[in-house]
Amino acid sequence: MQVTMSSSLHSLPWPAQTLVSNFNSPLELKQAHAYLIKTNTPLSLIPPSRIASVCALSHLDFSYAHRLLAHFHQPHIVVWNSCLKTLAESDSPFDAIILFRRLREFDVVPDSFTCAFVLKACTALLDDKNGKIIHGVVEKFGFQWNMVLQNIILNFYGLCGEMSTARLVFDKMPQRDVVSWNVMITHLVKSGDFEGAYGFFSRMPERNVRSWTMMISACVHSGRPKEGVELFMEMEKIGVQVNEVTVVAVLSACADLGALELGMRIHEYSKRSGFGRNVRVLNTLIDMYVKCGCLEEARRVFEEMEERTIVSWSAMIQGLAIHGHAQEALRVFSMMIEMGVMPNGVTFIGLLHACSHMGLVDKGRRFFSCMTRDYGIIPEIEHYGCMVDLYSRAGLLQEAHEFIMNMPIKPNGVVWGALLGGCKVHKNIELAEEAARHLAQLDPLNDGYYIVLSNIYAEAERWEDASRVRKLMKNRGVKKKPGCSSIMVDGVIHEFVAGDDSHSQANEISDMWEKLLDYMKLKGYKPDTSVVLLDVEEKEKEKFLYGHSEKLALCFGLINTPPGSVIRIMKNLRVCEDCHAAFKLISAIVNREIVVRDRNRFHCFKDGACSCQNYW
Repeated sequence: MQVTMSSSLHSLPWPAQTLVSNFNSPLELKQAHAYLIKTNTPLSLIPPSRIASVCALSHLDFSYAHRLLAHFHQPHIVVWNSCLKTLAESDSPFDAIILFRRLREFDVVPDSFTCAFVLKACTALLDDKNGKIIHGVVEKFGFQWNMVLQNIILNFYGLCGEMSTARLVFDKMPQRDVVSWNVMITHLVKSGDFEGAYGFFSRMPERNVRSWTMMISACVHSGRPKEGVELFMEMEKIGVQVNEVTVVAVLSACADLGALELGMRIHEYSKRSGFGRNVRVLNTLIDMYVKCGCLEEARRVFEEMEERTIVSWSAMIQGLAIHGHAQEALRVFSMMIEMGVMPNGVTFIGLLHACSHMGLVDKGRRFFSCMTRDYGIIPEIEHYGCMVDLYSRAGLLQEAHEFIMNMPIKPNGVVWGALLGGCKVHKNIELAEEAARHLAQLDPLNDGYYIVLSNIYAEAERWEDASRVRKLMKNRGVKKKPGCSSIMVDGVIHEFVAGDDSHSQANEISDMWEKLLDYMKLKGYKPDTSVVLLDVEEKEKEKFLYGHSEKLALCFGLINTPPGSVIRIMKNLRVCEDCHAAFKLISAIVNREIVVRDRNRFHCFKDGACSCQNYW
C-alpha cells in the first residue's frame, strides 16, 4: 500500500507533490484537499499525522481535521496520539492537554497511550489538577491493567509531592514490577522520608541495580554512610553488577565515613570496569581521597584525568586547603585560570578556606572582591561565613563584626558561630556574648555554641556564668554531643566515645596509653588541663584528657595495625589542643604517620610535626 501511495504521489506534478505532502498550515491543507478533490485523486495521499499536527490547537480546524480523518482507514486515536506525544515533549506541554480536551469534546475514545502522553505533559508542568482528571480517565476506561501507565501515575503524584495518594495508587495496583517499587523509593527519599523508603526497599520482591544504588545514595544524603557501605557489601555479596552511579554513591559514603580501604577497592574496580574515564566517578574519587586524608592519591587522580571540569579543579583546591596546603591551593587556582577554566562559587569557598587557615587576610579580601568584579559571581552565605572566619582567626574581631553588620543578606548560625569561635581563641567575652545571643535565636538546639560560650566563661574563671549557660542548655533540652572517633581496621569500623571503657580491648588500650605517656613525659609532655573546663581537681582533669575519643582510637590503631602503616582517625568534633600536642609527639615515638580528620580540617602528624602550621 505504501508503494501505491508513493507512486501516486510521484505521478502528481512537482508543485502538487509539495502541496500535498509538506503543507504547514490549515489553509495549505485545505488547498491540498481541494486539489485532490478537483483532480479526483485519493485523499490517502495526505499524511494523516500532518493533518493532526497542523489542526490540533484550533477548535474550528480540529473539527475540520476530525471530519477529514474519517476518510482514512487508520484509527483516529493512533493519529492523534502521535501528535500528543510531540506536544507533550515540546517546550509547550500544555498544548497536549488542550488537544486532549478537544478529543474528549469530539468523543474520540482514548487508549492507554493517549493517557500516558497527556500524563507526561501534566508531569512536566506539575499540573496536579489535570493529572487527576487523566487518572480518572484511566480508571473509567479500565486501563489499570497497564503497569507502565500505573508507574507513570505513581511518578506524577510523587513529583507533585502527593505521597499519600501515590501510596494509595501503589497499594491498589493489581500487579507491580521493580519500576513501581523504585518510583516509590525515589520519591520517599526526595521527600525526606528515609525510614519509609527503607521500608519499601526491604519489602521489595526483587531489586535491580537502580534499587540498590538509590538506597545507598539515600543513606549518604541522610547522614547514614555506614548503612550505605553495609548495603553495598550486601549488594556485592549477592552478585548485583554495579554501574557508574553506584560507584559514585559508594565512594561518597566512603568519603563521609573515612572508609579508605573500601574506597581504594572501588577505585580499582572502576579501572577494571571501564569507569576510570567517567568524570563524575573521578571527581568523587578526588573527594573521597581528600576526605580520607590521602591527599597524594587525590592529586594523582587529578593529574591523570584526561578531562577536568570545574568540579575537578574546585575539589582539588578545597582538598589542598583543608589539608593545610594553602599556597599550593592558590597555585592550582592560578593554573586553572591560565587554562581558561572559569571558577564558580565552590571554587572561591576553597580559596577562602585556604586563606583563612593560613591567615592570608589580604589575599582573602582580594578573592572576595574579585568574585563579583571579575567573574560575576554573587557571594552566598557560605562565602560570607568564610570571610568572618578569616577575620576571626586572624584576631580581627571588630572587623569581623562590622563585616557581619554590613552583610546584604541575613547572617546565619555559621556566620555568628565563626565569630564566636574567634572570640574563644582571642578571649573577647563581650563579642562572644553578642554572637551567642544571635545564635540562641538562629540555632537554639545546637549544643556547640552553648559549650563554646561556657568554655569562654570558664577560661576567664567566671564559673557562675559558665554554670548558668550549662543550666540554660538543660532547661532547653539541649544535650552535649559526646566526642566520637572512628577508625577502620581490616574493613571494620570501630567507634570510640570519650571516656568509654566498654570496648573489648579496653584494657589493652589503657596499657598502650600508659606506655605512650611514659615516653611522652620523657620528651617533655605536660597534660594541657586548661582544655578541661570543669571546676575539679587537676588529677581529675588529667583523667578526662586521657579518655578523649581520638586517644582511644589511636591506641586501638597502634595495637591492631602493622608497624609503619598510616593510622587514620575521623572525629566528629574539633581535636583539642592537648590531643594535638600529644599526637605530634606520638607520631615521632612510634614512627608512624597519623591522619586525623576533625570537624574543621585535617591534621597530618608525622615526625613530631603537624601539617597545620597552627592549631587554630
